[in-house]
Amino acid sequence: MSNEIRDIELHGDLPQLNSPILIVMLQGWIDAAGAANDAMSAIESQIDPLPVATFDPDVFIDYRARRPTMEIREGRNNGIDWPSIDLYAGKDTNGRDVLILRGHEPDSAWNRFSAAVRELCLRMNVSMMVGLGAYPFPTPHTRPSNLSCTTPTIELLNKIAFLRSTVDVPAGMTAVLEQVLHDSGIPSISVWAQVPQYIPGMTYPAASLAILRGLVPVADLHFDGTALEQESVIQRERLDRMVSRNSEHAEMVEKLEQAYDSLVQNASTDTQQPLMTEQDIPSPEQMTAELEAFLRNANPDLP
Repeated sequence: MSNEIRDIELHGDLPQLNSPILIVMLQGWIDAAGAANDAMSAIESQIDPLPVATFDPDVFIDYRARRPTMEIREGRNNGIDWPSIDLYAGKDTNGRDVLILRGHEPDSAWNRFSAAVRELCLRMNVSMMVGLGAYPFPTPHTRPSNLSCTTPTIELLNKIAFLRSTVDVPAGMTAVLEQVLHDSGIPSISVWAQVPQYIPGMTYPAASLAILRGLVPVADLHFDGTALEQESVIQRERLDRMVSRNSEHAEMVEKLEQAYDSLVQNASTDTQQPLMTEQDIPSPEQMTAELEAFLRNANPDLP
């Protein structure tokens, strides 16, 4: 069999891996507070990544939408940094083989892209795919980030007690890969962390940490979350101080806590419990807007 795969540049022979798990995080679709991207960065920093393949950017990336970056130093053009989509190999902290697919979500030729990923997965005997994501939600920063999942693989859906929803939404490439790989016999799932809607323009390490921890029940993958945990504690303390300065905003967070606790209690007795609806939280739009404005006014205290 030829090593060549359409639209892919291989960096040498494909590595010999033992039923690796593919982790996917493509920038450009929903990723509240950049939590999924930060989780992927934490993973990449721990796996000693080996470059495996690069997808042809001239096919999949619209440079007018994602322009390359020119490095200028004292007026000199030192080079161009091109956007890319790359596949790396490595191991989790327990020595389990993993592949990570990260970069920009393709701007075009989605079927060609998913076909190329499928071919790579089949050749490398990928045993499972896990996508990473994060979305804004009326949830309090004083509680752990809930995780939800999407998957076409019923066995995974019945195995994992994450939150579920019934809704029609625009799909990202990760969802396409879920379906394509599932149809090829590779179990596929995406893990999504909830991020408080009122967190404006900042990272949210608590959600990134939740994603890392969620990989354990999903795929038995283990990564060190110590740094994210420390960042989460610092941010939580700062947000607590800011909210405590205003009784109205403290009351708003308390209402979010009550809704969160009710959801968790219901989910503990019924894993089919749906996600919260707008009726679960009094005036969520008003609460979010007011607290968002408050946090922006107190921006000097933000990390």
